[in-house]
Amino acid sequence: MPTAKNPTIKIGIGGWTYAPWRGTFYPSDLAQTRELQYASQNLTSIEINGTFYGLQKPSSYEKWYQETPEDFVFSLKAPRYATNRKVLAQANETIERFFASGVLLLKQKLGPINWQFAPTKKFDTEDFEAFLKLLPQSIEGQKLRHAIEVRHESFKTPEFIALARQYQVAIVLSGDSDYPQIADITAPFVYARIMGTTDKQAKGYSTQALDAWAERARQLAAGKTPEDLQTAAAAPAKTSARDVFLYVISGFKERNPAAAMALIKRL
Repeated sequence: MPTAKNPTIKIGIGGWTYAPWRGTFYPSDLAQTRELQYASQNLTSIEINGTFYGLQKPSSYEKWYQETPEDFVFSLKAPRYATNRKVLAQANETIERFFASGVLLLKQKLGPINWQFAPTKKFDTEDFEAFLKLLPQSIEGQKLRHAIEVRHESFKTPEFIALARQYQVAIVLSGDSDYPQIADITAPFVYARIMGTTDKQAKGYSTQALDAWAERARQLAAGKTPEDLQTAAAAPAKTSARDVFLYVISGFKERNPAAAMALIKRL
């Protein structure tokens, strides 16, 4: 994994299987079995969504590793069974099964794990700290990175920011969406998901909007919080360079690969 002294900005999309991408992103004559290989040659990361709905086979992780470039990175959506529960402290067995399912077969291509919570889940200090304590910092010598995607206004509080910083867990930065935006830097990396692509723009976003997100990514990689993003607490006294993972998600999904590639070109 890159170090903070040499940060990288990884840009990607959610998944790689989507019928409307054929002929717009994928060549119409490309074999479906080569879609991941093609996507990984044009993007620098992909967020896998299938892991949110169920455990994947070890053979799948091995296949994904083999089909992608050496410096490619996968981020994984953690199982919903771990986050969609009333008592988060009881998620330990689900978390253990997830990491035992073959995740580590991605080796150095394993990026952050995104633990996404439902919009109805409210912040409770004891509840969330119990959950954060369950997240392993490393397994079998492989360091892990965790991000938490919260979608309720109750999380926009300094208390939650302090908790995330204590456990060095990133808070997912939601861009161009109706979800609360929390751009506070709380971990040695930044995880952003932007959701504003539209069918009115050939590349999903306007030139101005793409330029703006590219500049925000540069600032975040330098350890700075862009002034036009919303935070819930004061910035830390010391900042340092950090890796950035930015995914173009939702919105007008057909345009997401074009938006991601346009950002990669700018960066």
